[in-house]
Amino acid sequence: MNNIFKEKSLSFLKKYLKSFTPSGYEIEGQRIWKKYLQNYVDEIKIDNYGTTFGIINNKEDYKIMIEAHVDEVSWSVKYISEDGLIFVSKNGGTDHLIANSKEVEIYTEKGIIPGVFGITAIHTRTKEIPIKVEDLFIDVGAKNKKEVKKLGIKIGCNISYKYNFNILNKKYLVSKALDNKIGGFIIAEVARIIKKTINKLPYSLYIVNSVQEEIGLRGAKMIANNIKPDLSIIIDVCPDTTTPFISQKKYGKIKSGLGPVITYSPAVHNNFRDFMIKIANKNKIKFQKLLSSIYTGTDTDVIAYSNYGIISSLISIPLKYLHTTVEMINMDDVKNTIFFLVNILKEIKYKHNFKYSL
Repeated sequence: MNNIFKEKSLSFLKKYLKSFTPSGYEIEGQRIWKKYLQNYVDEIKIDNYGTTFGIINNKEDYKIMIEAHVDEVSWSVKYISEDGLIFVSKNGGTDHLIANSKEVEIYTEKGIIPGVFGITAIHTRTKEIPIKVEDLFIDVGAKNKKEVKKLGIKIGCNISYKYNFNILNKKYLVSKALDNKIGGFIIAEVARIIKKTINKLPYSLYIVNSVQEEIGLRGAKMIANNIKPDLSIIIDVCPDTTTPFISQKKYGKIKSGLGPVITYSPAVHNNFRDFMIKIANKNKIKFQKLLSSIYTGTDTDVIAYSNYGIISSLISIPLKYLHTTVEMINMDDVKNTIFFLVNILKEIKYKHNFKYSL
């Protein structure tokens, strides 16, 4: 576990976070993820819509799936004005409140075009500017619509914020798209550790990086019905509710640095969740609990109910500033989640029965 965030692993994470992966256009990130993962699995496959997965020990008929999603929230070109300004639509749950004055990259068939979300200076405004999606515009330095199109920009082009990666106080990773590329990093690291430390698993392990989570959990639904696992563990993020303007009375108290989060929800199988808690206690892994009374808001919500019901559980990592360019996650939480997941997989026996009994 000591080599997490060292050299090769950290280099992979940086490249992976930098890759452009809006919902529906995830292939660049999947190529980077595949290149790293292929060293630690027996084979890698991709489905029709881009969900990519590796398999360890594919000889067994009992299947366990660990899953994260690759797609990030982004923008799309909606309209180009005669003056050469670009107006946008959301692709996923992008926070439009942070957009003004941000640098962006527009992905076209001719390459990446830089631009900025423009805003007038505070002392020149005739009135307070309403912060609405329809008022946001991007300037790429073009004098008119014709110049914009000449750059290769057209309706439907995807837009991402400019990449920036930092480590704060030797404790926190800061980047866009940690939701949920940190999950993809975690399951890849788990595959690396499993491959190097266990001679033979008593089951087939599927390491799955799904697409299109941010626009309706679509990739997870497809891949769950494709693989038909007996058991699944979903890795995602959840808000650190100790940050300002989040109601702990509504969401509970979740704090970065206090360990991975185990969710209570109808989609989470009670027996499997209790088994995971026993593993955490046995290995002295700090963890937190979160109640999601109806929906978890993650791929768990569709995986659990696929293929006549898949025994599923969710492990989340607390994240500050969700869906912004400065998403922030505690490095110890990431390490402990990897350690937790490895130990869960080591304890599961062939055809482990978590089903309810009457």
